[in-house]
Amino acid sequence: MKKIIQIISICLVFSFVFSIAALATDYKYNTVEKGSQDISELELYPGGMAFGVKMMTKGLTVVKLASKSSPAARAGLTAGDIIIKVNGNEINSIEDFSKIVNKYGSKPLTVTVIRNKKELNFKLQAEYSKEDDSYKTGIWIKDSTAGIGTVTFINPETSEFAGLGHGVCSANGDIIPFTKGAVLDVSINGVVKGKCGAAGELKGEFNTKKIGTLTKNSAQGVFGVLAEGTYEPPQEKVKVCLKEDVCEGEAYIWCTLDGGKPQKYSVSIFDIDKSNTTTKSFKIKITDKRLIDKTGGIVQGMSGSPIIQNGKLVGAVTHVLINDPTQGYGIFIENMLSAS
Repeated sequence: MKKIIQIISICLVFSFVFSIAALATDYKYNTVEKGSQDISELELYPGGMAFGVKMMTKGLTVVKLASKSSPAARAGLTAGDIIIKVNGNEINSIEDFSKIVNKYGSKPLTVTVIRNKKELNFKLQAEYSKEDDSYKTGIWIKDSTAGIGTVTFINPETSEFAGLGHGVCSANGDIIPFTKGAVLDVSINGVVKGKCGAAGELKGEFNTKKIGTLTKNSAQGVFGVLAEGTYEPPQEKVKVCLKEDVCEGEAYIWCTLDGGKPQKYSVSIFDIDKSNTTTKSFKIKITDKRLIDKTGGIVQGMSGSPIIQNGKLVGAVTHVLINDPTQGYGIFIENMLSAS
């Protein structure tokens, strides 16, 4: 009996666990209005630069529970839940949460969370801690998130950009809403090589320089505007490749590993699904020995790396196959533009 190997893919977001979907921000990509302009005539700068994102989340993300017997665990909360309300009041900071918990003491609280794209309510009853002289719920929460990814393209007319090719998500896979987000300059200073069964990652550090503003977090990528004068176009403008024109065979990607500038690496495109509207539109295989020697293949942080074929922007790298880091998935550029 043949052994069946389950192939698992993971998002190539930051060294932090990071994935994303649609935000309630009314943002339009100024150059492309859906259903109006022929995007085949659109010209964009391919990216390939590493960038950092810091977001203040709308709501609180549950990181983990203190124990299986904690008040939060008994209430039914779980890691990855996004707390949006307590007793009907919107909660956007850890301080807000702590204040309302201590205000009501041991009285039951109605906690509203987003889980698997659904809004659910739970009854949570905090317990008094003599040691801290306060009420505790037994959960670790955060009101911000940060990570490193790769720019996919820049609009030369408006300085708007897109990156990642997928969203920044909670552990449950829900898109994390945010109240404000900053795009920061970042320096890549190391690489953890990927290997079968373990994804690698780019190591980097944020610089203090803010280079733009994040405007949208969606299932097809993150979008924002870069500050004027904060970047130099990494390559010449290229046209957008429609999904119907994507073909199996040679292509290349741009990504930043060291030296601070994007480098060009060869890949091969295969298993194209032209009807696909998600982040897994086709597969890619890294064929460039230089990249394989440095990273083992596709690693976290390369998410968003632009894919060029026949001189046109095809899409972006989004996932790595955990059992073969030389292979992964890409998203059609049309899918990214449709989310903008």
